[in-house]
Order: sequence, then structure tokens, then C-alpha cells
Amino acid sequence: MYYPTSRVLTVLEWLQARDGLSCAELAQRLEVSPRSVRRYVEQLQSLGIPVEGRSGRGGGYRLRPGFKLPPLTFSDDEALALALGLRAAKQLGLSTAAPATESALAKLERVFPAHLTDSLRALESTLSFTAKAQPAPPATETVLALGRAAQQRQRVQLEYEAHRAERSNRAVDVYGLAVHEGRWYAIGHCHLRSGLRLFRVDRIHSLQTLAVTFERPPQWNTPRVVLEQLAVWAARWTVVAQLEMTLAKARERVPQQWVALEETSSGVTLRFGVGSLEWAARALISLECRFTVQEPPELRAIVRRVALEVLETHGDDTLG
Repeated sequence: MYYPTSRVLTVLEWLQARDGLSCAELAQRLEVSPRSVRRYVEQLQSLGIPVEGRSGRGGGYRLRPGFKLPPLTFSDDEALALALGLRAAKQLGLSTAAPATESALAKLERVFPAHLTDSLRALESTLSFTAKAQPAPPATETVLALGRAAQQRQRVQLEYEAHRAERSNRAVDVYGLAVHEGRWYAIGHCHLRSGLRLFRVDRIHSLQTLAVTFERPPQWNTPRVVLEQLAVWAARWTVVAQLEMTLAKARERVPQQWVALEETSSGVTLRFGVGSLEWAARALISLECRFTVQEPPELRAIVRRVALEVLETHGDDTLG
């Protein structure tokens, strides 16, 4: 019986890209009848490719989960996207296994036709990355173990090296992972410190998954919390102020990548790290709302002085 080879291979390609497709959808895409689709699927099955039928309205097909396909084919755009993605991951510190990245790139470039190799070389010679690459990426097995622990809500035991080269063993409930400016971070509840802590993954020397589960806080947002923690992590001064405004309004006015905001009964607690209290005073005044400085105490006098300077220079209208 005759089977149009291109259509059979197209069905295979679509099933590789999707978890499953209905018979009707395949027929519509190929502009053939459902009966023809069934013949194409039978041809794939006769070649040993485990295409499984799905029950339900209209039926459908998918590849058996975990099936390792023979060598894949890519369009020119897909091949270039893979090569550039690998190079970008290495440059930006997203790659946790440099030898694997290099070997994958080498395999791709060995099979690139000449015109694709020329295009890739031309792009590489003119492409620049402004972000700094991480000098010491974390071990792949550590990243994968942390990811599994966070997804399965399992506590881990870490041997962690702090920034002063002090090592400690910590039980941690890992809520999530994030990559910021080329560095990998794990965020979660540290039972040694009895609170939320941020860990650089490249400073984890050993990791063991424990038979203890945990619950992650509701409405957890890993990127936002990591940025909040980084904002006060290495600063000379940590500023804490109470703002008399709603959380929604505070998020509109304050650049959240630099601060931590927490809603309270009387407004919003603002926390951020700075190297200059003079700058902090002017930043708080620029929010144009009533606020109370809680920490550090010496900031209060600076706020009063800066406010008087603004009033003397611009008049009462400046502060509303």
C-alpha cells in the first residue's frame, strides 16, 4: 500500500513536538481524511515507533512517554537557535556543565552545512553579551537535586560555605531556584537560622535529600523574593521604613527589584539596602507619602535635614 513518506514524517515531527494530537487535528493539518491519518500512524508503528492511541471523543495519538527517538532533523532556524542558545547559556552563567555545552556545540557544528556554519560564525563575530558570566558555575547534580527537592517539597541537608569561608550544616526547605546576573541561587526556609535565607548554589559543597516534606508559603513568587533578598544582602546599610500607603500603590512607585515590600495593618513596611544614607533619605522623600524611619536610627536626622533643604530650595509645594 502507498504511504506518502513526507506526510508520515510530518506526523512523527508533530507528535514529537506535542504531548498528543487528535485524529481530527492531524487530518485538518495534513488536509487529508481521518482514515489517511490512521494509515500514516500504522506505518509509523510498523517501523517500531511506539505511537499510542488515546481514547475519548475524537480519539488521538501520542508517542509513548520516555521513548528515545532516533536522530532528529532540524530546520536552519531551529539549528541556529540551538547553537546560539548553548553559547548564550555558557556566557550568561546558565550552563552548569561547561564540557557538556562544548561537546553539544561541537556535535551541532560537525553536521551543520556550510551556509549555516558561515551564518553562525558571522553572528558570533558581531554578537556581544553585556551581562557578566559567572566564573564558577554550580555542579549540575547539585542544581538538579535542588530542583527535585523544591518540586517534591522535600527537605535537604546542606554543607554550605558562607561568604566569610565559614562552613555549616543546614536543613533547608527549598522553595525555588533563580539565576540572577549569572549566579544561581536557592531560596527557602533555613532551620539553622529559623528564617528565610538565600543560598548561592556554587557554595553548596554537599547535599542530601531527607525523608521530610514541607509546605511552601501560599502565593510564593521566587523571582520577586530572590530580588528582595539580594537588595539587602550585601549593602552597607539596611533601611526599614513604614509607609502610609497601600501595597498596590507602593508597588507602582517603588522599583521592586531593589526593595522588599510587606503589607501591614498600618500600611507597608519598606526594606532595602544602600551604601549612602543621604541617598536613602532622598529616595524616601521622593515617594511623596508620609513615612516613619525604623532603621537605622541615624537616618532620621538625615531625612529631617534633607527635607528642610528641599523646602528652602523649592518651597512648601514641593512636598505636596
